Amino acid sequence: MHLEGQVAVITGGTRGIGFGIATAFAANGARVVLCGRSEDKGKQALAELGLGDRATFHVCDVRVPDQLDALIDDTVRDFGRVDVLVNNAGGSDGFAPVHQLADEAWQNALDWNINAVFRGTRRVLPHMLAAGYGRIINISSTEGKSGNKAAVSHYITNKHAINGFTKAVAFEYGPQGITCNAICPGAVETDIMREAGPLVAEAEGITYEQFLDIYRGHAKTKQLNTVEEVAAMALLVAGPHSAGINGALLNVDGGTAEW
Repeated sequence: MHLEGQVAVITGGTRGIGFGIATAFAANGARVVLCGRSEDKGKQALAELGLGDRATFHVCDVRVPDQLDALIDDTVRDFGRVDVLVNNAGGSDGFAPVHQLADEAWQNALDWNINAVFRGTRRVLPHMLAAGYGRIINISSTEGKSGNKAAVSHYITNKHAINGFTKAVAFEYGPQGITCNAICPGAVETDIMREAGPLVAEAEGITYEQFLDIYRGHAKTKQLNTVEEVAAMALLVAGPHSAGINGALLNVDGGTAEW
């Protein structure tokens, strides 16, 4: 129960990787605050967690700065602290090769990924500095260590940026007891993957199953990764015992990434 009494905010926490992390944190004693764009999905997530007042949900689109600020502010108001921030929400749309990529798709990816990670981190840092303690976990991707997929340049660019931002925050705030790490999952077939994957596959001129096979083929395990595997890594770096892990880009990818 190494997160007993701690408060963790998880963006995009109602399903997929975010919900898996919330489940693991709760099982180890944390109070969890989830956010997402759908109130219905938020209610469903709380019901599945079954934690009573140890879990709350806030409607929040991380692309909207005021909503993201309110998520952090309301958590501090309700619980008095934020010990762990998981910047999990992210994604992209409008998949196309660079010469056909729309401005709207590019800007949406920036707001959904690196801008949201920056704004959430900026908002929570004063509270962590006051406490002399904090754990910031950014959900990146193995795409942040490579550039070998077509039609997703905006996603690749943002994940590279998140990795760089992670190291910058780790350098600036490590001396104050605050760590910042990024988890770089390989392909995980979440609901979001099932929604976005066929669109990416279509842009590449392949089927969705062929798209998944490419990811399986890149992994040394020849398998997709699981939500539970990513959640286990998040749990590792979330607690007080993890002070020695800072500025790390942690792969959960079956051996896909070269570094």
